Amino acid sequence: MKRTWIGLVLSCLMAAHTIAAATCGGHGDRATMLVTTGWLAQHLKDKNMVILAIGQEAEYKEHIPGAISLRLDEVTTPMEMGKLMYELPPIDQLQKTLTALGITNDSRVVLYLSNQGLAAMTRVYLTLDAIGLGARTSILDGGLKVWKSENRPVTAEVAAVKPGKLDLCPQGDVIALMDFVKSNINHPGVRILDARAEQFYTGQTAGKTHDGQDQRKGHIPGAGNLRFSSLYDEQGKFNSPDKLKAQFTEAGVKPGDKVVSYCHIGQQATVVYFAARYLGYDARMYDGSWDEWSAHAELPVEVSAK
Repeated sequence: MKRTWIGLVLSCLMAAHTIAAATCGGHGDRATMLVTTGWLAQHLKDKNMVILAIGQEAEYKEHIPGAISLRLDEVTTPMEMGKLMYELPPIDQLQKTLTALGITNDSRVVLYLSNQGLAAMTRVYLTLDAIGLGARTSILDGGLKVWKSENRPVTAEVAAVKPGKLDLCPQGDVIALMDFVKSNINHPGVRILDARAEQFYTGQTAGKTHDGQDQRKGHIPGAGNLRFSSLYDEQGKFNSPDKLKAQFTEAGVKPGDKVVSYCHIGQQATVVYFAARYLGYDARMYDGSWDEWSAHAELPVEVSAK
């Protein structure tokens, strides 16, 4: 699946001259990636606004007015024995799904968390970033929890969707493949970050495969440990830029480094990816993550204290 995706990236990039630059491509920055509840309240009725409530359908019974429900599994590959989880689906499938949500070439997209873990939302963000929508996609800092705590309106009314034209242009600098990670172990200017909890990073605890078997213990050699859940507070709001920068520095990231994050299956690592992009780092996410790496006995593994 991943090699098919990369082939599509290359073919789409070769044809990129047919797509207006203002329509597709590029990444977000600190000014656009995170928006506040106050900002969203002011822009709820903007003509081109598309708000996506990331969560299960049952959680959509109480949502921000105008928001459209989106489950994570609608924009990832299904879980199948013997295959990697949460990979990017085919580009035509993504285009069909996003068009059905009302996303067009003119849309400004805002994602917010209903009740799932923050990583589900950043996984959706990464998907949109990977297909050229990152520059006009934002995350609502704090999600529905903060919105409701401020006594802002919610509704059970299903939002109307008006499909339109949507061009996608896959970006080649979002997803890292296994060979890329392997070739960049301890490479100057590249910092690999393990987003898992410390016990998995050190090798104290083994992760599990889809069928419940123990994975190899440890981490990719030379990788630092930056636990994804340390990057936001109990309300789901990201840490301040200064605190985030200090956390990345402590994890061994130097100015100008390319940051490559991974986790168990390619979900938690998207929180690190988002934060890295937010801070201005060139970032990629290793989609296969430990699920893929640990399954290859020929690949090196490091077991050590943090």
